[in-house]
Amino acid sequence: MTTASMARKYEPRTAPDTKVATSAMIASLAAEGYDTVSAPFGTALVEAAKSNDRIVGLSADLSKYTDLHVFADAMPERFYQMGMAEQLLFSAAAGMAREGFLPFATTYAVFASRRAYDFIAMAIAEENLPVKIACALPGLTTGYGPSHQAFEDLAIFRGLPNMVLIDPCDACDVAGMVPAMIAEPSPVYARLLRGKVPKVLTRHKPDYKFQLGKAQMIRDGKDVLVISSGIMTMRALDAAEQLERDGVDVAVLHVPTIKPLDAGTIISEAGKGRLCVTAENHTVIGGLGEAVAGTLMRAGVHPTFRMIGLPDEFLEAGALPTLHDLYGLSTQEVATQIKDWL
Repeated sequence: MTTASMARKYEPRTAPDTKVATSAMIASLAAEGYDTVSAPFGTALVEAAKSNDRIVGLSADLSKYTDLHVFADAMPERFYQMGMAEQLLFSAAAGMAREGFLPFATTYAVFASRRAYDFIAMAIAEENLPVKIACALPGLTTGYGPSHQAFEDLAIFRGLPNMVLIDPCDACDVAGMVPAMIAEPSPVYARLLRGKVPKVLTRHKPDYKFQLGKAQMIRDGKDVLVISSGIMTMRALDAAEQLERDGVDVAVLHVPTIKPLDAGTIISEAGKGRLCVTAENHTVIGGLGEAVAGTLMRAGVHPTFRMIGLPDEFLEAGALPTLHDLYGLSTQEVATQIKDWL
């Protein structure tokens, strides 16, 4: 924690509906009104492994916190506990891929993107090996402060050649991305939602199915286009319902694959004369927003453009509802920002 953040710790917060009095450091992701699915990643991986004996699972002492324990319990002979050594985790995964296995390596997103980046770059990405990296606590999904908040992981990996990037919204995306990752010959980095994960997309679009590299319109609208990924698609959909009561018609385009980006769909939808807003659980530096902005600029499409995302700074520790209000990721804050921009 920096000196400045320590000083701010004792200052009164100005976020709407302030909840800073709570002492909880990690809170469940608010998903009111949605059913949940327990451990969709671990469950989907077990199902896939039943018919594919090349699949193995590896963890750096965090299987319980990445839902890989479901796989370990079902197939202990194909599970490898590497201990608290992330560089070893990814080097071993690379070696297994060279021997014909299909390794799923899991840890926290901060440890993969910061601590083990060089090993992923040299041993996996440069060799274009089919290692699948699934990492929990992406963006602002933990209150434990900068040591655990992977607010810049997508920016770090976007610049890495051969690496596919996935930012799932819900349990449907998480379950659907597993077979897609298996089928993809390149290395994949996937942000991971774990535990009890809400079912969001099929409530709004019953026929929704995850497709690697494809953006999908979950809800159409004539006034605003929100281009979102990860949990911010849920927040955008909830904000759209709230804004509808105020006469604002909001479309939500879900972009679960950050790289390769579905440029064609984004360009087509952004060219329809609506306010264009990107929403991401990631710093505004180097993530979905800047990827979309660059895509539109290169295509000569110039809508009124705004970004919702985390600021370019180390984030505070605290309870997630408080932090999401503070940094503009809550449903109410998303709705407020959109109204202010109209």
